[in-house]
Amino acid sequence: MSGGSKQELRFTETNSADDSAGKTWGLEGNLFWFIAGGAFAAVVTLLLLFSVGHWSLLSALVPALIPLVLALLYALALRQGKPPGYDTDLFELWLKGPGFGPQPSRDDARPASASNDHV
Repeated sequence: MSGGSKQELRFTETNSADDSAGKTWGLEGNLFWFIAGGAFAAVVTLLLLFSVGHWSLLSALVPALIPLVLALLYALALRQGKPPGYDTDLFELWLKGPGFGPQPSRDDARPASASNDHV
């Protein structure tokens, strides 16, 4: 550069960075924590049933695995690879039914006699 002309370096934000939340053990974003929480609840349940409740190990293991299985089902079936809000939308659909909008009525079906017009 010559001493007479000064050019300033201009910084421009391009949003070219990856917006991914990352992956842990192949799970998107923070889904790892659901699995870790399920595993923690399973271990605590196992310890309580086996130690405090004096259950046999096998009979304590079966109910102790329920939190881990539920966490795995939730993370893998309702969150992994799905769009944001899919799980809450699905729960809302199950609890409240379809949202606001036109509902197809059963009266719109063609009457049975209309199908025999050619006779």
